[in-house]
Amino acid sequence: MRESYLDYAMSVIVARALPDVRDGLKPVHRRILYSMNEMGLAHNAKFRKSAAVVGDCLGKYHPHGDIAVYDALVRMAQDFSLRYPLVNGQGNFGSLDGDPAAAQRYTEVRLTRMAEELLKDTDKETVPFTSNYDATRKEPVVLPSALPNLLINGSFGIAVGMATSIPPHNLREVLDALFHLIARPQASAEELADVVKGPDFPTGGIIFNQADIRQAYSSGRGAIVMRGKAEIVERKGLSQIIIAQIPYQVNKSELITKMAELVHEKKIEGIRDIRDESDKDGLRIAIDLKTDAYPQKTLNSLYKFTDLEKNFNLNMLALVDGIQPQVLSLKGMLEEYLKHRKNVVTRRTQFDLTKAKERIHILEGLSKALDQIDAVIQTIKKSSDKETAHQNLKAKFKFSDLQAAAILEMRLATLAGLERQKIDDELKEKVALAKELEAILKDPKKVLAVMAKEFTRLKEAYGDERKTAIVPHAPREIAAEDIIPEEEIIIVLTRGGYIKRLRPGVWRVQKRGGKGVTGIETKEEDVVEHFLVANTHADLLFFTSSGKVFQTKAYEIPEGSRTAKGKSIFNFLSLKGDEHIRSLVAIPKTASPTSPKAGRYLVMVTERGIMKRVAAAAFENVRRSGIQAIGLKRDDALKSVAVTNGEDEVLLVSSGGQAIRFREGEIRAMGRGASGVKAIRLKKGDLVVGQAIIRRGLDDQKSGLLVVMAQGFGKRTPLKEYKRQRRGGSGLKTAKITAKNGAVVSTHIIREEAELIAISRKGQVIRTKLSDIPILGRATQGVRVMRLEEGDAIASITTL
Repeated sequence: MRESYLDYAMSVIVARALPDVRDGLKPVHRRILYSMNEMGLAHNAKFRKSAAVVGDCLGKYHPHGDIAVYDALVRMAQDFSLRYPLVNGQGNFGSLDGDPAAAQRYTEVRLTRMAEELLKDTDKETVPFTSNYDATRKEPVVLPSALPNLLINGSFGIAVGMATSIPPHNLREVLDALFHLIARPQASAEELADVVKGPDFPTGGIIFNQADIRQAYSSGRGAIVMRGKAEIVERKGLSQIIIAQIPYQVNKSELITKMAELVHEKKIEGIRDIRDESDKDGLRIAIDLKTDAYPQKTLNSLYKFTDLEKNFNLNMLALVDGIQPQVLSLKGMLEEYLKHRKNVVTRRTQFDLTKAKERIHILEGLSKALDQIDAVIQTIKKSSDKETAHQNLKAKFKFSDLQAAAILEMRLATLAGLERQKIDDELKEKVALAKELEAILKDPKKVLAVMAKEFTRLKEAYGDERKTAIVPHAPREIAAEDIIPEEEIIIVLTRGGYIKRLRPGVWRVQKRGGKGVTGIETKEEDVVEHFLVANTHADLLFFTSSGKVFQTKAYEIPEGSRTAKGKSIFNFLSLKGDEHIRSLVAIPKTASPTSPKAGRYLVMVTERGIMKRVAAAAFENVRRSGIQAIGLKRDDALKSVAVTNGEDEVLLVSSGGQAIRFREGEIRAMGRGASGVKAIRLKKGDLVVGQAIIRRGLDDQKSGLLVVMAQGFGKRTPLKEYKRQRRGGSGLKTAKITAKNGAVVSTHIIREEAELIAISRKGQVIRTKLSDIPILGRATQGVRVMRLEEGDAIASITTL
């Protein structure tokens, strides 16, 4: 079993799956091209049925299945598979959509000019030949390959225990690298990578990161990031994504199907329609976007979730000397190819020299015979037959067998003066040629010069521009933020731990004093506790009854309908069963120009009026199991957390209608485990219900404090009515509390906001203009903002 498997493995490695580094071909491709060459199917010949080529190749050289031969023939004719096709096909040879080629009886083929360059000089003993499978004829072991086919067309194959994956390259760049290596054999891999800038795929696209490309070329292994070529365009007021090129070896129809599935599954949003508008002029996929879509976010989603971006895993494995599989660097492949071409040029030169010397020998005999033509004619006339004449010429004039035979074959027309001159001219030409060929064989530098001259001809004849663009740097990894639009959302969290996010547009603006609409369907005995506006990219910090803090991204909270109860918070946070959320704060993703991240603080206040200040940096990396945020006394609970800039002011409001304003600097920054200091002195039964941050530079004349009471009443009061005090005092009256309006439940600083959204404990929501709420003095009851059902009360407010 071991011996049999080893024989099989070696057969697959050497004679089937891996390309030869010299001509870049596997045996099946080499046999197809050689068979077509023998059939006379040059680039300018008439097309022949593919079935004829397959049959000829099978019968003479490749005793395997006809499907395998035809599939290999088809791939050599596909301009989307090979950078430089070797077969010129007529008929259906498949498509980028994965459509199969027509049957071999329907298609026709012939060689391309470039394929002829691979076969050129095969008849000049440039390469070794071996017997075919039944020893009835000879076939080449390798082709002369005037072009570096392995690099310009690449190769793919899976053998036993190894595989090859070599990308195609641009012919001009590869030939320039060969010029460089001929001139400087000691050139480094980095120098060659400056010339061969990267793979050049027939389907175009974009590749990234020259550092990765260089590393892959140096080691022979590596991954290169490919992307399709896509652009965002505006058409009739709507945005479109137009894909003009896709990554190499990506099936176009499967790509479009995958896009459609992702849209259907709502993993990609904002796409209205996807159309394949490809035609004979080129590939084009048009993606129509919805009016509210974010084009760049949608394109990023396509890169992240589809094969519009994928890796090409390069593994430059090839057969060296036809038998040894090796992973080669770019320089190694170029050196092996140059070694092969040097051998081919040397053998071809030797063959041409031998032929030239044979011709010189005959021409010398003809010239000598013409010098004494009368004696030669007399000798032939006196001979009894051709054989005797042959012997007599050799004996009398010292001609060789070849010369004597040539003289006997000479026509009378040769005796004419001009014909005699032609022989002399040809003789001089052949002598000069022989001298030149001998000089080439004696000097290796001249062999290299011949190779360089041929490469120059090939570059001029077949060189073209790159199809694949190269971006020097690595593509930025597409994170969740790159595919989720930045927009304002509202987070609703109930005491029972149900959370959801909504867009503010789900509630239409109403006049103040109305009942509002249902904002969430709560379970019995469950009430809304937290209600805030945040950006989808903001970090949400959840502070619990035990003084710990947990973190998640705002976009990770599932979006719900207006009336949905939401999802359990236990699905997102590792909370213990007896823990519940006491405060919720949104930390913007990036600092504003006036609010550098390094200068940010979190200010926390408890129901009993204890406050502490902690640097925001302490909460940058909150582990999944949470971290300690504040030390709480047994009879106290965290009420509110806010973000400050270090130079702001804090305004605390209690349920009994008291308010105190002081500088945040009066509370020194503390560690996460500290308990804090007293910020406001409260009467018995009174509790802190909220805090408002007054930003540095805020105009007291133009800004105000909004307070909302439990029974749906609210009012605006100018900030100038709240004088700055020292922390720890009782503060000033901010609202007159009666049975009619109820205790204060929420507060907010009003700057440029235009609207108020309030939610009741039972989930009713009203959205109204702030201008509808009158500006009143501190010691007033306010006006009705929302009409509540019996037993209901305002839970929280936020502003837009």
